Amino acid sequence: MLALALVLPLAGCATDSGPGTGSGSGSESRSGRPDATSSESGPSGTGGGTGGGTGTGTATPAPGTREELRVDGDIRQYLLHRPASASASAGRMPLVVAFHGRGADAAELRTKTRLEQAATARGMLVAFPEGLGHGWGAGTQVTKQRPDPGLDVRFTEALIKHLVRTERADPERVYVAGFSNGGSMALRVAAERPGLLAGAASVSGQLPTGDAAVEPTGSVPVTVVYGADDPVRPLAGLPSPPPDPEEPILPTRSARDTAAAFAAAGGAGEPVTREEEGYDRTVWRLGTDGRGGDRRPDGTVQLLVVQDAGHTWPGSTVPPPEGFGAVSKAVNATDTILDFFADPDPDPDPDLGPDPDLGPGR
Repeated sequence: MLALALVLPLAGCATDSGPGTGSGSGSESRSGRPDATSSESGPSGTGGGTGGGTGTGTATPAPGTREELRVDGDIRQYLLHRPASASASAGRMPLVVAFHGRGADAAELRTKTRLEQAATARGMLVAFPEGLGHGWGAGTQVTKQRPDPGLDVRFTEALIKHLVRTERADPERVYVAGFSNGGSMALRVAAERPGLLAGAASVSGQLPTGDAAVEPTGSVPVTVVYGADDPVRPLAGLPSPPPDPEEPILPTRSARDTAAAFAAAGGAGEPVTREEEGYDRTVWRLGTDGRGGDRRPDGTVQLLVVQDAGHTWPGSTVPPPEGFGAVSKAVNATDTILDFFADPDPDPDPDLGPDPDLGPGR
């Protein structure tokens, strides 16, 4: 099963009775009480990232809350973490929507990545949505388990619009990220809704192919972080996955072909690859002729292939399940992703063409 066996349960949360008006089709929301398993009592912070960053253990987030949002007739749940400094007078905040892996849940991803702590240090909102059946419809193929393959894309869009309206999320700084099946889900949202996002990131997740294929439709900065020795979802892709009686495992492109597809959709030129300590970085600079997106066409698409790393979140202190491979400490995926979101072209290379003006606040 392409899933993390480590699933940390959340205490149940009663919801208030005052619904709001959602932004999706027939959507409404209800707010829960603080999440009883806030990561303040979780494991210690992860190691250093690929750059300076602000560190994943430098700030204590406010307790998260379990929230509900009705979309397309389904009541969907998510954990929401607000920066401790957030106030009614504060301006709009960046938003990260983070998708857990198959077989896992929001609490597991939060504990493994400590994403909400790193985001708190940057003044960001973080939403950890719960997948139906502990998974995501990352591909376009209709299956018995997922008869409506577009359901999770619509849920994500409704969730983002809801948080823009109710939590002062900045619609110009919305990002998605995920691990494994959740990484593929983040990539699908970026591929099909590029105008909704300012960036996307996937760890150990690739674009589905074959009957479930997802094709990028516009320009958006994307970073893909992948273990060179991933034994679960190989770096070279999974074109002929083994059958799974619970839910079909989707065929995928390779990690490089995944990144290259987003680069092509963004009008990028030829990539440049650099060997860095513990990983290789391949960078495509987005051009000005991306198709379909209404976001800025600048920034980059990046692929980080992490040496001696398996189907794991680099920099995590949470041991992976048996058979998932090693956790690299050469890269801190959490800081790397958030740094990329803040500046998707931090170190322009002359070989990639002229350096575009990234503009303020991006």
